[in-house]
Amino acid sequence: MDFQVFTREVSKIKKLPLPGEASHYKMMPAFRQKELDTFITDRQNSRKAAVMALFYSGKAKETHFLLILRKTYEGVHSNQVALPGGKAELSDADLLETALRETKEEVGVRPKDIQVIKPLSKVYIPPSNFEVQPFLGFSEVPLSFVAQESEVAALVEVRLRDLLDDDNVFDQRLNTSYAKNVSVPAFRFNGHTVWGATAMMLSELKELFSQVW
Repeated sequence: MDFQVFTREVSKIKKLPLPGEASHYKMMPAFRQKELDTFITDRQNSRKAAVMALFYSGKAKETHFLLILRKTYEGVHSNQVALPGGKAELSDADLLETALRETKEEVGVRPKDIQVIKPLSKVYIPPSNFEVQPFLGFSEVPLSFVAQESEVAALVEVRLRDLLDDDNVFDQRLNTSYAKNVSVPAFRFNGHTVWGATAMMLSELKELFSQVW
């Protein structure tokens, strides 16, 4: 999709109700559904985080959004593809400030260059006990990304049309830090597998965009 068309039409999403859990379930592994029923109390006491689904003009002025490949480390989200973002700090005024601050730290985009459309539905992640607030935003400023060396292994630039393409949804068997040989619904973008909480957030975005275009 041409980015000028995107910027003209994306404001329609402000008025749409969020699909919420109905869209999340489409990309939720079966074992995650069972975990959510078990960890209701934990969610009430969860740690907070926020991420930014950032759309921008990429190659040939086509609409893209940015994902990051996290570095390998001792943790449940090691080497996973995610939206830019991270945990809330006491100094953050709110979760939007968290998302903007973390996006600046991880990929070098200044908060003033991001126009925020709306918050999306929160996603709870039982293994790490984080409740994550995603935000939808875009930038009309030409962007030059700078990956945070300590946390980001690679930047993954994805075309919006690839998110909307059902052929990029598939099931894959994975070994995770807390489950072995499990089948998960996932997106495939540029050779990367995107699953779990990030796939659930992108599923909601996909449904919202499908109502506009």
